[in-house]
Amino acid sequence: MRCPWCGSGENRVVDSRESREGAVIRRRRQCARCSRRFTSYETVEEVPLVVVKKDGAREPFDREKVLTGIRRACGTRIAEATIEAIAASIRRRVSRSPERELSTAEIGELVMEALKREDHVSYVRFASVYRDFQDTDDFVTEIRSLLHRRAPAGAGPPDDG
Repeated sequence: MRCPWCGSGENRVVDSRESREGAVIRRRRQCARCSRRFTSYETVEEVPLVVVKKDGAREPFDREKVLTGIRRACGTRIAEATIEAIAASIRRRVSRSPERELSTAEIGELVMEALKREDHVSYVRFASVYRDFQDTDDFVTEIRSLLHRRAPAGAGPPDDG
């Protein structure tokens, strides 16, 4: 760390303190040459999360895009606090991944997994766009899959008629 007054690279740390919930360390330093004091801040350099799109393009992970997709699928079916919690949960899971590049498919699966637990209608809405449903048969297949999973053991599939 160079002294902002004289440019010397020799200084000593006089005081260190954590700030912002431990995300930043504030250090008071004193220059060995001119004896003036100055402050430096240390933060952990995070490796950015990169999303690989279907066409191979890469862009930084954007929590707002995840939120927008969830909001569109949910409409007014799920409270905003729950939507925010789902997005935060996905952000945490993505951040903990050892991979720094994730495909849109992996992120989409995380969203669908969360919506399936929260609200089946929102899940089907999201899946219809994410999986690019082409006709009503795609919807029926997905809904039957949901109903089959919900049926009690030994009850068999629901009756169609």
